[in-house]
Amino acid sequence: MKISDMNWLQVEQYLASDDRAVVPLGSTEQHAYLSLSVDSILSERVAVDAAEPLGVPVFPALAYGITPYFLAYPGTVSLKAETYQALLTDLLDSLHATGFRRILLVNGHGGNAPGLIALNRWAEQHPDSRVRLHNWWNAPRTMAQVKAIDADASHASWMENFRWTRLPGVAQPAEAKPMVDVSRLRTVSPAEVRTMIGDGNFGGRYERPDSDMDAVWSVAVEETRALITTW
Repeated sequence: MKISDMNWLQVEQYLASDDRAVVPLGSTEQHAYLSLSVDSILSERVAVDAAEPLGVPVFPALAYGITPYFLAYPGTVSLKAETYQALLTDLLDSLHATGFRRILLVNGHGGNAPGLIALNRWAEQHPDSRVRLHNWWNAPRTMAQVKAIDADASHASWMENFRWTRLPGVAQPAEAKPMVDVSRLRTVSPAEVRTMIGDGNFGGRYERPDSDMDAVWSVAVEETRALITTW
């Protein structure tokens, strides 16, 4: 259930018998022809779908992350690593202060990794709590399902093209795109990144049938739910 569908009295009642919470982490960055909010949309939706049957509250997605390499694409917003670390620390401090002790962070953006070192520091200072980080899109079972469908899967390609990340009236290119050298993207300027990757897709097909996407989603939800269930 979404925390936005609860009031504080209901949360207090929940905390009387359970101390779990889920926090989605995303970003606002270019995703070629898909929504700029892909990472936030997907992390929040997989968290909600996974937590709903368990009655565990899901907080709104943190919609900004670390993505300086895409700043040549209008609409992209990037935080400094130290800003992100401080934000995560404040977030966890607040949850802890109000009674949550088992917190799953469902991350939808690979670029957030540098900021997530704050989690280890926070956990060391709060031995009465447990915090987990789950990169839902490249978790073992989910990534295995992606690769079983099409090994050429990357940023802004078919693997992020779900019904809920598409934009109405925006057509996807029919042809597959050659894979780019992703290792170079962290070593060049944002302007050079845009020159290298053009529309923003790192490579592969832009879309696949919804039956393929549903298969990926089913595994992702089950894999996420297992982490909420088992502590």
